[in-house]
Amino acid sequence: MSLDVVRDLAYFVQDDEGPGRGILLLHSFWGLTSSVKGLADDLADHGYTVLAPDINFGELPDSEQEALDHLGAASPDRLASLVLSAAGLLYEKASEGPIAIIGFGMGGSLALWASVRLPDLITAAISFYGSQQIDFAGSQSAYLIHLAEEDDYISDDEAVFMEATMGLEDLEVAVLRYSGTRHGFCEPDGETFDPDSFDLAWKRSLEFLSERLAR
Repeated sequence: MSLDVVRDLAYFVQDDEGPGRGILLLHSFWGLTSSVKGLADDLADHGYTVLAPDINFGELPDSEQEALDHLGAASPDRLASLVLSAAGLLYEKASEGPIAIIGFGMGGSLALWASVRLPDLITAAISFYGSQQIDFAGSQSAYLIHLAEEDDYISDDEAVFMEATMGLEDLEVAVLRYSGTRHGFCEPDGETFDPDSFDLAWKRSLEFLSERLAR
């Protein structure tokens, strides 16, 4: 497996056999941590080409409050521009076809948003406890959404509305909730990490990707 760091602003990895279908991996407010890079490595081991941009611009918060403060100070336009440009770069330079996008927390919200903005590039989207209250008209993606049983950041009404708006467009969508979990249950860097639920959610995600991005 070959590795490269793209101008210190992203983590790029692909299988030894060369380029495969591309996956854009968007981290949560914890930043581009070693855990996120480990997920990118695992995806590459499954034959994918992965680009994980640093949408925290080098910041690795020491606490949840610091992470929230950093997110609150971030420019939405700058975040959006980085995600769109990273998706375009991956699609044009490294992928064998339309890409998938995976995001955690804020990265999950950005992944859902980007799937609508770039329907010709993105064919599948996976969100871990990220939500969007947008019109999904025009999307060409299939969706897999992992939600916690209890989430201080996503209300039940928001989750229901999101699924309903996707349903109005006849999009393929699966929303899965994990018993006994809280927001961040797939984040080894946070206090709410649930290893068993993460293992199950990641397994389901790999199966979802395999069905839609088969080489």
